[in-house]
Amino acid sequence: MGKPNYDLRPFVAVPGFGREAVSEGWEAIVARLRDTVPAGALLAVECYPGVDGERIRAEISQRWVGATVLDAGEAFQPPDRIERLVAPDLGGDDPVFGFWTRLRLEDFLEPGRTAVLRKRLRDGNGPGPSVVVGPGASLLAPPEAVLVYADLPRWEGQLRQRRGEVDNLGVRNRGEKPSMQYKRSFFIDWRVADRRKRETLDRWGFLLDTTESAAPKLISGAAFRAGLETAARRPFRVVPFFDPGPWGGQWMRRKFGLDPAPTNFAWGFDCVPEENSLLLDFGGKQVEIPAQNLVYGQPGRLLGEPVRARFGAEFPIRFDFLDTMGGSNLSFQVHPDAEYAREHFGLWYTQDESYYLLAAEPDASVYLGCRDGTDPAAMMADLEAAKRGEKAFDAERFAARFPAKAHDHFLIPAGTLHCSGAGSMVLEISATPYIFTFKLWDWGRMGLDGMPRPVNLERGKQVIRWERDASWARAQLINRVSEIARGEGWREERTGLHETEFIETRRHWFRGATPHDTGGAERGGVQVLNLVQGDTAVVESPDRAFEPFEVHYAESFIVPAAVGRYTVRPLGNETAESATIKAFVRSP
Repeated sequence: MGKPNYDLRPFVAVPGFGREAVSEGWEAIVARLRDTVPAGALLAVECYPGVDGERIRAEISQRWVGATVLDAGEAFQPPDRIERLVAPDLGGDDPVFGFWTRLRLEDFLEPGRTAVLRKRLRDGNGPGPSVVVGPGASLLAPPEAVLVYADLPRWEGQLRQRRGEVDNLGVRNRGEKPSMQYKRSFFIDWRVADRRKRETLDRWGFLLDTTESAAPKLISGAAFRAGLETAARRPFRVVPFFDPGPWGGQWMRRKFGLDPAPTNFAWGFDCVPEENSLLLDFGGKQVEIPAQNLVYGQPGRLLGEPVRARFGAEFPIRFDFLDTMGGSNLSFQVHPDAEYAREHFGLWYTQDESYYLLAAEPDASVYLGCRDGTDPAAMMADLEAAKRGEKAFDAERFAARFPAKAHDHFLIPAGTLHCSGAGSMVLEISATPYIFTFKLWDWGRMGLDGMPRPVNLERGKQVIRWERDASWARAQLINRVSEIARGEGWREERTGLHETEFIETRRHWFRGATPHDTGGAERGGVQVLNLVQGDTAVVESPDRAFEPFEVHYAESFIVPAAVGRYTVRPLGNETAESATIKAFVRSP
């Protein structure tokens, strides 16, 4: 096998800015702030949860003589009051689920403490500027203060939680079980911080990239916003990340050239803007930002106005990988319908999804629906006994199983029992709210932490669509392929998703330039594609509106709605047939 050509660090080059746009390292960062912040101005460094505000305060204090550096956390309510504040949205003892909070960052501040800190910020106590650092800093400083936003991608925040390095918002809980810190972040901290991020993004004077703690980088707000505008007008990729799991395989490691140290890789997050980062390149120097910043900063150009009208500034399509090649079955599971998700979790749409098979071993299979004639009470009793450890769940008795091969497409509308079997490499195409999975059976194995993974029989039985049996799945959910167009050297097929799902998928087989069209920002919508066959392809604009964009096998890429017309063609061996799978939000 040749050297993998999957790009692990894709970037967007930002025209009009050189390397000097990026200040790297604390010495250069503080010097730049000293040189550009007007005398007598106040400075607010708003921090996303997971950013090391203590380090930022220390570096500014050390390098900026005379500066008064304050901790925004001093304005927060005491931890016990914050615990009471967030408790209704944390779901009690549930180890996985809570409710998407409607709290705002202002709710975490204590009025008396806030007034004291604001006065200290105005008065200062030295010849230098007054600086406030931490979550909530932008609420403590007046609107005319210079605003620095210290950011990092959520994935980096999760890694810091696993290492016991960070606390949740307003409390001291580093060292708590990472899954509980993640749950709190997902339902509370990120929702609160993202609301404040959206409100302030247009007035950031600087963006501070803290993803690499040893090599922070600072760019101006103008450079940051220019990067967003550039990305929103051309195809691009986000930075993928990968994670081991109890059922993980070896395909991604071989195909993508991943780290040989972990025992496996189960998940590959190749296009989840809520979690992935976006690299902006300024003359060869790169700054890493959450990809979600692009969704917040350029929602119309990126998503398209019709999609934005339905989902707001949220990216509704997710592409990710599930690798069981050399691994084992995924958990047997079900997703809630939209009504359940709205009532119990505060979501306005749910995780409809599908499995597209990139590769499969000869005996690979997918579990989809229940077997014809299944007695729901008998199946739930078997699952309850398995949960108690009395026996293994009899999957062959109750679950419908279908053979799977490369390029098969299995549709999985919410409420459908499902899981991928061992020996499969799945490109999962789904709606974005992706932790809302009710595991019913995990094949008797332990998680990577040595503990059983939570199953959710009580929730699961409330949403299972029992009428979706093997006969129904065979007719409605497997390889529903129909050709809808063809031209010289290409043909287009509709492959789904199911009528109850809002995502449409199209597969293009091609040997030459293949036409595509997002419909434009005003009337169309964002599209996400993956090169599912072929070594390399190039995405081009018929009007030369963007530079040709090269993609490689299994790479997912985003085409913003603003792009309009574009083509995809093979690069290199044009005698072999290539293929892409494309997803977009279908018109209501």
